[in-house]
Amino acid sequence: MKITELLAPAGSYESLVAAVNAGADAIYIGGKKFSARAYADNPDEDVLIKGIEYAHTFGVSVYMTINTLFKESEMDELFDYIKTYYNAGIDAVIVQDLGVFEFIRKHFKKLPIHASTQMTITGSYGAIFLKNIGASRIVPAREISLAEIKDIDSKCDIEIECFVHGALCYSYSGQCLMSSIIGGRSGNRGRCAQTCRLPYDLYENGKKLNKADERNLLSCKDLCSLDILPDLIESGIDSLKIEGRMKAPRYTAGVVSIWRKYLDLYNSKKRVGYKVDKKDRKLLLDLFDRGGQTEGYYKEHNGRDMIAVHEKPVNKEVNADYFEYLDKTFVEGKKVLPVLGAVKIKKDMPISFEVSVNNLRDAYGRQEQVRSISIEVSCEAPQLAKTRASSACDVEKQLKKTGNTLFTFENLYIDMDEGLFIPVKTLNELRREALDKLYQKILDRYRRDDSDVVDYTGFIYPHSAIKNEKKTEIKFNILCETVEQIDAAVDFAKSEGITFDEISIESELISESLLYDKIESIRECCAAFNLYMPHIFRDEAKSFFNKHLQSIKELKFDNFIVRSLEEIFYINDNIDNNANIVLDYSVYAYNKNTIGFYNDNFNIKRLTYPLELNLSEIRQLDNPGNEMIAYGKIPMMVSAQCLKKTTKGCDHKKEVLVLKDRKNSEMQVKTHCDFCYNTILNSKPLSVLGMEKEVKKISPSILRLWFTTENAGETKNVLRKYIDDFCNNVSVLNIDDFTRGHLKRGIE
Repeated sequence: MKITELLAPAGSYESLVAAVNAGADAIYIGGKKFSARAYADNPDEDVLIKGIEYAHTFGVSVYMTINTLFKESEMDELFDYIKTYYNAGIDAVIVQDLGVFEFIRKHFKKLPIHASTQMTITGSYGAIFLKNIGASRIVPAREISLAEIKDIDSKCDIEIECFVHGALCYSYSGQCLMSSIIGGRSGNRGRCAQTCRLPYDLYENGKKLNKADERNLLSCKDLCSLDILPDLIESGIDSLKIEGRMKAPRYTAGVVSIWRKYLDLYNSKKRVGYKVDKKDRKLLLDLFDRGGQTEGYYKEHNGRDMIAVHEKPVNKEVNADYFEYLDKTFVEGKKVLPVLGAVKIKKDMPISFEVSVNNLRDAYGRQEQVRSISIEVSCEAPQLAKTRASSACDVEKQLKKTGNTLFTFENLYIDMDEGLFIPVKTLNELRREALDKLYQKILDRYRRDDSDVVDYTGFIYPHSAIKNEKKTEIKFNILCETVEQIDAAVDFAKSEGITFDEISIESELISESLLYDKIESIRECCAAFNLYMPHIFRDEAKSFFNKHLQSIKELKFDNFIVRSLEEIFYINDNIDNNANIVLDYSVYAYNKNTIGFYNDNFNIKRLTYPLELNLSEIRQLDNPGNEMIAYGKIPMMVSAQCLKKTTKGCDHKKEVLVLKDRKNSEMQVKTHCDFCYNTILNSKPLSVLGMEKEVKKISPSILRLWFTTENAGETKNVLRKYIDDFCNNVSVLNIDDFTRGHLKRGIE
């Protein structure tokens, strides 16, 4: 029988204890470093180990979050950081960075690895790949549907963990740069400033679409999928994950206890006997209410009902009685493990005391695998009583004084001769020794030694990075998202008598009939013609590509720029298994280990340097010959939600909207209807004009000029400036109102 895990968040030791006490099967928690909740009260090493031991005493698994992207300068810290917790018996690690994944797989071969939702896994291609490289579990994107989960489950034998309760991000996890670009606090580094919770206004052709009291356009309601728990389990989900590492222990206790109740109800009565009490829904809202709850994306792709457009409720009545109950029962309360005891006290024989615990879950196993553990201790033989003999009641009283331990005697069998005296001190020492040894034996099931650890000797990755020689010649990749931009690029090339090194087109343009009359002209003015794949590759994208597959094959693109690993496998299976693959910046490569990983596992022509690394950090990669984004309005968010649908309804019309923040900054929003996602662009385009010397030190093989919403005149103006600055050595004025992005400042 399949047993579904209830996985609870812990942002502190107190929250971990509350989660265990409330009935969690597993906990996920971060240490002081490398956690996607850097501002949680993540415990120090000794406190976290104490928490791991507390959880393991009751058979609760602990997964450690190492789910951020690692800079090259941080990789040397990773081995020692993991090793302490590995020896303590951490059950698994949750990882985003594929270089970190490979590092752990090499040095800690027996440590299970869970692929974080930050990897933006959206389908079976990604799941199968991660399974093949050693992942034991995936946490897919929160936006995927039950149907997509079922498809993964049917095609890949890997555990699936999904968020079922708590906060929802507006952007696909791992694909949000909004907090990073605006304030330097990167969500990929666990420092999100939650800019999505601020008020905004949306405009279409100058007309405001949202009402005055509906400005929280990017603020998702909290997820609560309790009503569809049977659907979740029957779709193939193995672990039900509660969000909330930034919330208080009381919140953790309340949510876990209610989900425990209903998971047990389903396990006992299945779908036919499953029904959620309205009172419990109310209690969940009492714990936290951002403006209502949503069942999330499991049954619909997006919708206004998922967004808390109004201000968060204020002056809400506090459920003091319920909160007091949670505090006393789970937060302050003490959980104990029932044990059995048998003491034998016989004349002229050492006293023996056996203690055992039954129905323990196996370490690293599933919940139905249980066994018993027992230990036996002994001490010197009892004395003959000179005055008053010890009674069985005396012995029982002392041995049952379990004090501050995590044990309580469920049953204590006493086999004792009469006329004997046992000092209280002897009984106390016997009890302490027995319970301490039992405790250590329970924990020993989880602890590991160093026998299977491959020592870290200072190198990061045994293979070299993608092998590109340093080049000083500057080439350009002209990336166009509209037909108008393509026309402008072609006109510019012809008028200047130049040939661009590469021209790339956004994949949505494949459906534009106007494109096909221009293919010959495009090829005449570029050395390579590329296809820019969608930012998100889900069922909508597969349907689009399947529909236009013959046209794509006939166009014979020279390179495919992919924005997710899913796309590599689709291209290999359906278009060309020898295709030249260019990794976009969103397939993150922050360190040499990750670069080496891509080089070993894929036919990679080049990668694109990450947008969150500064110039110094890019140079530390020592990986010349790749692509660098030199111009473009950077996507700050890529969302399954649709701002137009939220404010006025969906008409399946691709267009550019304008989102204004509190400071009246304008961010353009592109509706990618073919793939059903929105892209929110930065208000200022990235520009490296005037930085040619600094850029050439990195030695990129190609600079990308990325046109998103520019008209023909703006496109030609940018082309003119970059050709003059980088190719003709002509000083130019920079474009109006630009940003250097993170090239100067970087991120924490």
